[in-house]
Amino acid sequence: MCVYKSRCQYVCVYICVLVFISFCSDCVVFFVSADLQAALYELCWNVIQGNLKLDLVTSVLGDMMDLREDMPSILADVFSILDLETGALEEKNRRDHYTQLVGSCLSLIPEAILKERLDPETLESLGLIKQAHQFNQKIVKIKTKLFYKQQKFNLLREENEGYAKLITELGQDLSGNITSHLVLENIKSLIGCFNLDPNRVLDIILEVYESRSDQDEFFLSLIKSYMCEPLTLCHILGFKFKFYQEPNEETPKSLYHIAAALLHHNLIELEDLYVHLMPLDVTIIEEHKREISEAKQIARKLVMVVLPSDKSEDREKEKEKEEEKFEKPPDNQKLGLLEALLKIGDWQHAQSIMDQMPSFYSASHKTIALALCQLVHLTVEPLYRRVGVPKGARGSAMLALRNSRAPRPAETFEDLRKDTFSMLSYLGPHLSHDPILFAKIVRLGKAFMKEYQSDSRPEVKDKMEILLSCFLSIADQVLLPSLSLMECNACMSEELWGLFKLFPYHHRYRLYGQWKNETYSSHPLLVKVKAQTVERAKYIMKRLTKENVKQSGRQIGKLSHSNPTILFDYMLSQIQWYDNLIVPVVDSLKFLTSLNYDVLAYCIIEALANPEKEKMKHDDTTISSWLQSLASLCGAVFRKYPIELAGLLQYVTNQLKAGKSFDLLILKEVVQKMAGIEITDEMTSEQLEAMTGGEQLKAEGGYFGQIRNTKKSSQRLKDALLDHELALPLCLLMAQQRNGVVFLEGGEKHLKLVGHLYDQCHDTLVQFGGFLASNLSTEDYIKRVPSIDVLCNQFHTPHDAAFFLSRPMYAHQILSKYDELKKAEKGNRQQQKVHKYMSACEQVMTPVHEAVVSLHPARVWDDLRPQFYATFWSLTMYDLAVPHSAYDREVNKLKAQIKAIEDNPEIPLNKKKKEKERCTALQEKLQEEEKKQMDHVQRVLHRLKLEKDNWLLAKSTKNETITKFLQLCLFPRCIFSSIDAVYCARFVELVHQQKTPNFCTLLCYDRVFSAIIYTVASCTENESHRYGRFLCCMLETVTRWHSNRTTYEKECVNYPGFLTIFRATGFDGGNKADQLDYENFRHVVHKWHYMLTKASVHCLETGDYTHIRNILIVLTKILPCYPKVLNLGQALECRVHKICLEEKDKRPDLYALAMGYSGRLKSQKVHMVPENEFHHKDQQARSATPASQQNGPGSAGKPAASSVKTEEGQKSENNHKNNKSQGTVKPVNKANSAAAKVATSNGNGAVISTKAVKERDEKEKSGKEKKEKKEKALGSTPETKAENRREKQRDERLGKEERVAREGKEKTPKTDREKVKPEEKINKEDKVKAGNGDATELSRERDVIKESKSKEKGDRSAAAATLKSPTPRSDSVESERDHKRRKIDSHSSPSHSSSVKVSMPEHSLPLHIQQP
Repeated sequence: MCVYKSRCQYVCVYICVLVFISFCSDCVVFFVSADLQAALYELCWNVIQGNLKLDLVTSVLGDMMDLREDMPSILADVFSILDLETGALEEKNRRDHYTQLVGSCLSLIPEAILKERLDPETLESLGLIKQAHQFNQKIVKIKTKLFYKQQKFNLLREENEGYAKLITELGQDLSGNITSHLVLENIKSLIGCFNLDPNRVLDIILEVYESRSDQDEFFLSLIKSYMCEPLTLCHILGFKFKFYQEPNEETPKSLYHIAAALLHHNLIELEDLYVHLMPLDVTIIEEHKREISEAKQIARKLVMVVLPSDKSEDREKEKEKEEEKFEKPPDNQKLGLLEALLKIGDWQHAQSIMDQMPSFYSASHKTIALALCQLVHLTVEPLYRRVGVPKGARGSAMLALRNSRAPRPAETFEDLRKDTFSMLSYLGPHLSHDPILFAKIVRLGKAFMKEYQSDSRPEVKDKMEILLSCFLSIADQVLLPSLSLMECNACMSEELWGLFKLFPYHHRYRLYGQWKNETYSSHPLLVKVKAQTVERAKYIMKRLTKENVKQSGRQIGKLSHSNPTILFDYMLSQIQWYDNLIVPVVDSLKFLTSLNYDVLAYCIIEALANPEKEKMKHDDTTISSWLQSLASLCGAVFRKYPIELAGLLQYVTNQLKAGKSFDLLILKEVVQKMAGIEITDEMTSEQLEAMTGGEQLKAEGGYFGQIRNTKKSSQRLKDALLDHELALPLCLLMAQQRNGVVFLEGGEKHLKLVGHLYDQCHDTLVQFGGFLASNLSTEDYIKRVPSIDVLCNQFHTPHDAAFFLSRPMYAHQILSKYDELKKAEKGNRQQQKVHKYMSACEQVMTPVHEAVVSLHPARVWDDLRPQFYATFWSLTMYDLAVPHSAYDREVNKLKAQIKAIEDNPEIPLNKKKKEKERCTALQEKLQEEEKKQMDHVQRVLHRLKLEKDNWLLAKSTKNETITKFLQLCLFPRCIFSSIDAVYCARFVELVHQQKTPNFCTLLCYDRVFSAIIYTVASCTENESHRYGRFLCCMLETVTRWHSNRTTYEKECVNYPGFLTIFRATGFDGGNKADQLDYENFRHVVHKWHYMLTKASVHCLETGDYTHIRNILIVLTKILPCYPKVLNLGQALECRVHKICLEEKDKRPDLYALAMGYSGRLKSQKVHMVPENEFHHKDQQARSATPASQQNGPGSAGKPAASSVKTEEGQKSENNHKNNKSQGTVKPVNKANSAAAKVATSNGNGAVISTKAVKERDEKEKSGKEKKEKKEKALGSTPETKAENRREKQRDERLGKEERVAREGKEKTPKTDREKVKPEEKINKEDKVKAGNGDATELSRERDVIKESKSKEKGDRSAAAATLKSPTPRSDSVESERDHKRRKIDSHSSPSHSSSVKVSMPEHSLPLHIQQP
């Protein structure tokens, strides 16, 4: 083979080699067409470019023609490609080279193939055709003839015999033995005989089937046997549907039916038919969006305020839209097919069509909704007949579908999950079209819930939980939205409540929340309904008044049956703005259904929990008015109507857990309205007296409003608390939240608001605790309230609140135990009853006595016995006294009512009889209750009389005992409630009247009246009312003793509480010199009045809001008993007038308080007396006192007062008898009297300096020497010897005490250990409250000793004179120590800086106990 150097030669060689290899191989190998075409294309392209010679390539191509049979066709394809490429080139020479190449190969390729493949213009240039234009025309004609020209069959219009026979065959009676197979054979014969078109025959079969749609079985079998292509059948149906897609055409239902039947039997596919149906899915989606936007626009128009001119324009636009709607659009064939599918029970295909459309779009058409409802009816029928039919109802059974492919009817609740729940979810709010099915679904839900609550098997628990969630979803997506579209159907509302009441309230409230906030935006119809409901609600609320409550109530009821959430939301928004709507709104709600009441409770809670609302006003000092309005509405609504309270109570509990106490206002209103328990500190004295009686007296005379018909509402509230275990948690949370208000909530809040929240929390606790005590049974109360030590130590409940909660439990237990003992041992004697009562008290209270020991440190019980502590906290005013006047007052009122009823001729006889019976029954109840309380009080007083000797111990000074009593008992309880304030005062009086050992009444009263500044300053507003009431009751007792000598001598003289000398051997009452006489008591009372005045003036002059407000409240409360002295009243009047002037424009609330008190104070001026009438002052002392010192506490002077001196007892009996014979009160000289006054006048217990002690010791030595000289002169009688011995013993003990005070490190002598030990242990807080310290006690002891020495030099008559007249201060005998002491006094606390020099209890009188 020759080798060529040029490129064209190389290509030729390459091809020849390929050809040679293909021939020489053992098996014939053909080139792949693509590879061969590529090689030929490369070869020809080189010719066109001029790289190869034409003749050489032509010879090569000629040689290659024998390689394969299809080589001409392959080469023609290459020429065809090159024809297109060269035709697009601008270089003419390449086109010429192509034409030459093809022309040289004409002998290689048949002419017919070239004409088929090449362009007509190329064929014309090659000479294969004459004209390209004529060739194109010829091609068109040939193609038309081949592809578009139809053979002429025998059509109906030409020869109708074959089609006539076909129609006759299909229209014959099919009731005999005619089968589809036999008819099909006849049809085939007709087609063959008459040369009928098979497609046309199928079309006629469908036409006949459409006219005889009841023969489904026959025609479906015939079509199934006749057809071979499902697509052909689908096309024919599609042409039929297309015919009815014109604007005014209506697709017949028979066509939908046969299409649905063919789909159901899988003769055609839904996807193939769906494309032939109109309208398009895009059009449907756009239509749905347009409906939503139109609905929202309508809703906006209903809400907006439209001017009259705008209204006319809107009406014209609406008319135009309505006219456009009259032009009937084409049928929605997809919905028609869907309806047909639902009617035959083909749920699978129907579901597929509904999935292509927007949510609830298909069901919004009534025919679709009704068809789907009918299918659901058939599905649930067996299960409903088994478990859902109510007793006594018959109903009509529904026939099941004959279609075996329809959804299977449900036999169990589990079967509902297969198809029923999905069908209902597609139905959505349009279940409203079939109220019967609505009721069936609800009843099935009720039957399931009963089974769910009763079946506790663990193996079915998961399935039941799933079914529960399914029913909740159906309620959310179907039942509630459907109710919104129903027209005022109260029966459906009540039926639905039968299901909903079986759900827990949190499930219900979640459903209501979805219904209110989300459901109404899911569908255009619901959007419109919401807007219409709001518009109608506005119309009704604008016209609602007290006069038309009944008519408006009916309209509200009708509107609420379907859309309660929307209606109540608007009504609550109006009530928050206008609180005067509360009464008419509450009265108008009587026509609501049970479901509506439950929805109202949810709406109220949602309004309360609205995070966008501020619960404080802008000034941050008071609670917002909207919250107060909702709270009032809560109380009124929940009392009047049977609404479940669990949700509201749980909401308040959750708020307390979160540390928020604002919503306690709601609980307060609910308890007040539902239980009739009212908490207020503005009670009159008559009301307060009635509150100390039994429950009936409290209800009749203890509250401002007449509380009646609260039995049912109280029971509902109690049941809600017990069923949900909220009684104790609410109590504990409120008790803990009281301090939380101050320390957790009160950070940046105004002090006034913090005090208000504290009072609200405290008042609600008292009110709620009172409700539990009066409504819970003994067993329920004891079961839920833990013991006192658990309450205080584990739950950290404050002691006052813990005893408040436990107190009813103790009373219940004692009475129960007492009744048991009475039944066990029958005996009517009073002594036996008292003994049994004491036994019952002992059994109940002994564990309490043991429990309270852990509440306080051990040193507390050195002075107070746990029995005394528990007795004080466990008793109430009901136990101490019977309010006879209150009972008599209420009985007289009832008698007056009976008489008024008898005298009123307008009242009908039957009503008269009922009212008289009611009043008589109340009267009998009150009298019986009074008798019962009298017996109870007698038993309690007898018990106290037996216990009193073990109440107080004598281990410490009386000052410390009183301090602990005030700190742990009196002060915490007197500000707890108004009744407790009265109780504290009466308890102090009772302890005094019982002649309780070791209880100093004078010291107790003195401590109460002498230091009120700090107590007043630390009170809230309501606590100030209670503290003022307590002081008033204490002052009433003091005033009664002060006003009458006989009363004083009867109730105070010979009582241990008025001893001025306490002996270790106890009280014998025989020595009147040990008692404070009447005139000295009057001096002491004046001193107390002076101290109250001084403290009041101090608070008024501070300028602090809390000080001024609280002291004005306290002064208002104690106005009946204070001020009684003219100059003190004038001082108060002056300061109050100044407050009125200063606060008029600054703080209006203080101005109002001050003006009110000022007016009442002026009216009391007529009852005030001058100071010399209030207590007898010594003329010499009065003349020695500058006039400037008698102008009240505002001046710098200090009125003088008498001084009562005390004497220490001795160990031995002889010395004790000697003391009695010698007497206890001796005259004193002026110097010693002045020194004693200075040492004891300061209530703060200032410590005397060491230097002052030394100076006093020197004076005592000089006085002792003088006394010894006088005694020698008098002679040595037995009496003087005994007196010397006593004086020597006193000096020795005084020396020991002084050494201990100076050094502080030596051990306490054994004889004095019991006295010093409590003073060493007492903590700082006790010292502040007690107002004295160790050093002060020592200084007082020394003063007493010095005074007792000076007493021995005088006689008793001089002592009496000293008691009656105050001793003025003598400047000549004033020492350096006195001067320093006055400096200390001038820098002491405000409450004692100018204390009155009345020598009586603790702050001014040296009352000391002499230990044996």
